[in-house]
Amino acid sequence: MLVATVQQRGIAIPALFTATIFTSASLLFFVQPMFAKMVLPYLGGSPAVWTTAMLFFQTVLLLGYIYAHVSVRFLSPRMQVILHLCVWAAALAFLPIAVPEDWRYDPESSAELQTLGLFAIGVGLPFAALSATAPLLQAWYARTDALQAHDPYFLFGASNLGSLLSLLAFPFVAEPLLGVGAIGTGWAVLYVILGAGLAACGYSAQMNWAVSASATVKKGATGLNLRQIATWLFLAFVPSSLMLSITSTVATDIGSFPLIWIVPLALYLLTFVFAFSGKAWPDHPAIEKLFLIFLIYGLYIFAGGLTGKLGWLPFAILICFFFVAALLAHRKLYLARPSNENLTVFYVTMSVGGALGGLFNSILAPALFNDVYEGPITLVLSALLLTRSKPTRGEFPWSLVATVLCAAPMALALWLEVDHLRPFALVTCTLFFICFWSLRGRPYAACATAASILVLGQSFLMPETLLKERSFFGTYSVRVRDNLRVLEHGTTQHGAERLSDIGERPMPTSYYFPSAPMGRILGDQTLHGNETIGIVGLGVGALVCYRQDGQMWHLYEIDAVVDRIARHSGLFDFMPKCAGDSPTHIGDARVVLESQDVTYDILVIDSYSSDAIPIHLMTTEAVSLYLDRLKDDGIVVFHISNRFFALEPVLARIARDLNLSAVVENFAPTNEEADQGAVGSDVVVFARMEERLTQLGVSVGGTWKALEADTKAAWTDDHSNLLGVLR
Repeated sequence: MLVATVQQRGIAIPALFTATIFTSASLLFFVQPMFAKMVLPYLGGSPAVWTTAMLFFQTVLLLGYIYAHVSVRFLSPRMQVILHLCVWAAALAFLPIAVPEDWRYDPESSAELQTLGLFAIGVGLPFAALSATAPLLQAWYARTDALQAHDPYFLFGASNLGSLLSLLAFPFVAEPLLGVGAIGTGWAVLYVILGAGLAACGYSAQMNWAVSASATVKKGATGLNLRQIATWLFLAFVPSSLMLSITSTVATDIGSFPLIWIVPLALYLLTFVFAFSGKAWPDHPAIEKLFLIFLIYGLYIFAGGLTGKLGWLPFAILICFFFVAALLAHRKLYLARPSNENLTVFYVTMSVGGALGGLFNSILAPALFNDVYEGPITLVLSALLLTRSKPTRGEFPWSLVATVLCAAPMALALWLEVDHLRPFALVTCTLFFICFWSLRGRPYAACATAASILVLGQSFLMPETLLKERSFFGTYSVRVRDNLRVLEHGTTQHGAERLSDIGERPMPTSYYFPSAPMGRILGDQTLHGNETIGIVGLGVGALVCYRQDGQMWHLYEIDAVVDRIARHSGLFDFMPKCAGDSPTHIGDARVVLESQDVTYDILVIDSYSSDAIPIHLMTTEAVSLYLDRLKDDGIVVFHISNRFFALEPVLARIARDLNLSAVVENFAPTNEEADQGAVGSDVVVFARMEERLTQLGVSVGGTWKALEADTKAAWTDDHSNLLGVLR
C-alpha cells in the first residue's frame, strides 16, 4: 500500500505542477496578442506598437522573475504561497481585460511612453502575476522529493510549450471564430481557474517538502561569477533582439497584426522547448553549420542585396535564420544552466537579457538611428554564437585581410561601373562564407568581417538617399528612382514627384495620376464651389494638387514626421505649391474624426502602415463614423492597392450591412501613362445614393464594376480575420 501511494504521488505531483505551469504560460502569452490587438484602434497599425508592447512584456516578465527570486530567497515556503495567491487575487480587479474607456492618444506626447502606460494600466498586474508563476512553481517543485526535483528545468519546457500553443491558438482559432470581447471573457475564466491550481501546487509542495540539505536552497551560496552572468545575458539578448528586428522587417512590408507578431514569437518559444527538453537533440555541430548558411543570406538581405519589396520566399528564409539562431543561442543557454540553488538567478538574468533586447529595439535604436539598423547590428553580434575561443589581440590583421578579400568584388564592380551589382554581391557573400568559417575560432575577426559586409552592402547597393527620418510609426526615406523623387515608408512607396516638376506646380503621379481613379474623382471639374474634402493619409501630399478654387481640404496624418517631410523638407512641392494653407490634423484618423464636427463631400481613406491598411480603419464601426462625417450626397473613397490581402470582399460586406451603393475599379496604366509615372491602383467608392455615383462618373459600367458581397460576416472592431483575405 505504501509503495502504491509513493508511486501515485510520484505521478500526481509532477502532473499537477506541469498542468498548472502550462495553464499559466498559456494565459501569459495569449494575453500579449489579445491586448495588442485591442489597442490598435487607439495607436494605429505601426510595427512599433508590437515592438514597444514586447518591451513592456519583457520588462514586466523581468520584474516577475525578480519578485520570484526575492520571494524564494527570503520568505518561508508558506509565506511564498500566501503572498503569490494574494498577488493573483489582486489582479482579479483588472478583469475582464479591456482598454480604459477614457484613454486617448495624445500626438503631442511620446508615443512610446503612452504605449507603455496603456499596457501598464490595462494588463500590468495580471501579466506580472503570471510572469512570476513559472519560476516560483519550479522553485517549489525543486524543494520537494518528487520525481526529477533535482533538475526541474523540464517544467520550463512545459511552460514554453503552453506559451507556444496559446500563441498559435490566437490567430488560427480564437481570432477567426470569436470576437475580442468573448476572447477576453474566456481568458478571465481561465485566470480564475489558475488560482485553484496555484493553491493546489502550494499545498502539495508543502506536504511533500524535502528536508535534505541537497534539496534546500543554500542562501548566499551562489557560486556564480560575472563571466557566467554575462554569457547568460548575451545568449538571451541576441534571440530577443533578432526576433523583434525580423518581426519589424516583415510587419513593415505586410502589415502589423497578430499573425505577423505571433509567428516569430512562437518560433522563439519553440526553440526554448527544444533546447530545454534535456535531450541531446538537436545536434550542436549540425545547428552551427545550418546557422552559418542562413547567416550568409541574412547578411545579404540586411546589406541591401534585395532592394525594394521583399517577397514570401525572403521572408521565409529570414524566419528560418531567426529560428536556427535562437535555437543555437538557447541550446548554449541550457548547457550553461546552473544548479538548483541558482535557478531563480538564472531566470532573472535570462529575463534581463530579453528585456535588454526589447529596450535596444524599441527605445534606444529609434533614438540613435535614422533607419532600422538594429537588425544588422544584432545580426553581427549573432555571429559570436559560432565562436569557440576567447578573443585575442592578434585578430585585427586577420579581420583586415578577410574584409579586404570580401570587399574586392564590390570594389571591382564599382571601378568597372557595371550596371548590375548583385552578382558581385553574391561573390562577396561566398567569400565571406569561406572567411567566416575559417575565422570562427577568432570572434573579433569574425564579427569585424560580418560588420564590414553590412557597411559595404549599404554603401554599394542602396540607391541615392536624400533624406532619412525615423519615428514611432516607421522609417522614411526620400530617394531618386527612374526620374522620380520618391518617399518610401519601409519598402513601400508613399508618393513621388517627377524631377522635371521640381520647383513648379507638380502633376500627381503614382496611384494619383490624373487618369487613375482617385485622380479622375478629385479632378472632376463639376466639384466646384465650397465643397469640403477630407484626406486620411498624407504621404507627400500629391492629392492636394487637385484642389479647386473655393474648396476646403482637411488632411489627417498620424505621424507628424510625414507632415514635416511633405511641407517643410524642400524635397516635395505638392503641399507648398498647391495647398499650403490646408490644415493637417495629427493623430489617428478615427480618434480625430470622432472629436470633430465637420462634414465632407468626399472623404478619401488612403492611410497605410507601409503596405497594409490598418484594420481598424476598415471595420463597420469605422465606416459608420465616416458616414457620420459625410453630407447626405457625400462619398467615401477607399484606396486598397495591396500585395498581400484581397480587401474588396471586406468592403463589400460592410457596404451590404450598411445598405450602401459600392463600386470598384482595378486600374492598370497604359505604357504611355506608366512612362509618365502612373502605377496601377484599386479603388472602392461608397455612397448612400447611387445617383451621386452617376454624377461623378463612377457608376457601374465602363471601368467600374459593382462590388458584390458574399454571405460572410463583415469586419467589426470586435472581430476581424485577415487570414480569410490573404491572397
